[in-house]
Amino acid sequence: MINLIPIEQKKKIRDNFYYRLIIIVFFTVSALVIFLSLLISPSLFLSSIKKNIINQKLTVQELEVIPKLDEQTLEALNNLNSKLYLIEKVKDSGYLISQKVIQEVILRKIPGIKITRIFYENDIALGKKISVSGIASGREELLLFRQRFEDYSLFKKVDLPISNFVKDSNLEFNLNLITAEVK
Repeated sequence: MINLIPIEQKKKIRDNFYYRLIIIVFFTVSALVIFLSLLISPSLFLSSIKKNIINQKLTVQELEVIPKLDEQTLEALNNLNSKLYLIEKVKDSGYLISQKVIQEVILRKIPGIKITRIFYENDIALGKKISVSGIASGREELLLFRQRFEDYSLFKKVDLPISNFVKDSNLEFNLNLITAEVK
């Protein structure tokens, strides 16, 4: 087949095609933007109404007079403030008992021992005391558990009352540990 269209006319046809394509894309994008704007306009309208309602409520609340607190409420508030002060003071000064001590108790646990509670007490006469409560599957496991603490220098005294050995199995125990100074 012979091409009868001159080259200049081919260029004009191609250029016209690209112009039409650009115009169609432009109109499609414009129509899409207009359509999406119409879709979002109700949400925008509702959010502006909600904003106005919230601002009105805020101004009404700002104009309200705050009632005076009664004595019981003031006492509860002061009590709560003193407790929070104590907690913040302890937090700022560091832990009373370090994580090292608790980790050492957990690391010395053997398979026959189930620890149910670790309790800390700062006794002025004895020092820092840790009470470990739990259940031992037998007497041998409980003795091994106690011996693991006696061999460690972090605890200067290990106290396991003889009353913990009354039963043969499923022994409920309370092991008291007095720590050396821990930082």
